[in-house]
Amino acid sequence: MISGGGTGGHIYPAIAIANAWKAKYPDSDFLFVGAEGKMEMQKVPEAGYRIEGLKVAGLQRSLSLSNLSFPFKLLRSLSRAKQLLKDFQPNVVVGVGGYASGPLLFVAQNKGIPTLIQEQNSYAGLTNKLLSKRAKKICVAYPNMEQFFPADRLIYTGNPVRKDIMELDGKKEQALAYFGLNDDRKTLLVLGGSLGARTINQAILAEMAAFEHGDYQVLWQCGKFYFAEMTAQVAASGLKHIQVREFIREMDLAYATADLVVSRAGALSVSELSLVGKPVVFIPSPNVAEDHQTKNAMAYVSQDAAILLKDADAIGNLKATVDSITNDEQKANDLAQNIKKLAKPDAATAIVEAIAALIP
Repeated sequence: MISGGGTGGHIYPAIAIANAWKAKYPDSDFLFVGAEGKMEMQKVPEAGYRIEGLKVAGLQRSLSLSNLSFPFKLLRSLSRAKQLLKDFQPNVVVGVGGYASGPLLFVAQNKGIPTLIQEQNSYAGLTNKLLSKRAKKICVAYPNMEQFFPADRLIYTGNPVRKDIMELDGKKEQALAYFGLNDDRKTLLVLGGSLGARTINQAILAEMAAFEHGDYQVLWQCGKFYFAEMTAQVAASGLKHIQVREFIREMDLAYATADLVVSRAGALSVSELSLVGKPVVFIPSPNVAEDHQTKNAMAYVSQDAAILLKDADAIGNLKATVDSITNDEQKANDLAQNIKKLAKPDAATAIVEAIAALIP
């Protein structure tokens, strides 16, 4: 059983783990457990796996009336988790973080079922910290995670990511044709997540004319919340080399076109970009628990593997930051080489081996 979700940063690693396990043990049965109403209830079936939902929600950090229902939802989720475990009889339960993993792994641990946690971020989430006390193994994506977890159970595996982004060689020409981009302009790939990042979008809007006049072309995933607005703004501008997409599914091709990437610093994005090996400007979201995106980014900045531009400084300063890299070939090459040194291409395989070791 694999449990967790709420965001793509939890869901896609979970699916990557399942895919790697299925490749090695094709006769295995899987059951995902997610939170009702969250995106895993759609994404997991799309990947070909069965999922059951728990009526669970997080405890709000601010005073909120929704917190009054938290104990009742938790009790219902614990009861449902017990039933799912009884019915499915798993050999091992894997938690990837997010609301749903808490009740399921808690009950599994009480029943003596081996559990493994996969923590994607450099700053551990509350659910995983609580569950780690009785987890058999904890797979992490960053070094020095002993501050959060028992050191004797840590395995430094990296984050599992999609296979297609590991195979970019020879795809640039195909990618340029696919997106309708020119090979005589520098390509800036802008990623704000599937929902979108307001500051990044505003930063591109503010300087998109300057980017185009500076011989850049921009492939811009603006997110579904902003797509209509950004599309209208670009159309009104008359600019020809600013391409807005709500969501980019063909990420291998998008990465293949990029000369430089501007991105939030969610755990999955950071792990993917280390495999891609392109110069990166991280603009961490300030609106996440414990400011973990900044901590994710700083783990790379400290190794001269990326540039950090604060969210508060992004609007009006993005082009100058991008220029400082693209106009300095040595700097661009150093960033690309250094970020690739931090890649963990075999993360999913390492996690599968750790899971297999827990099954008698």
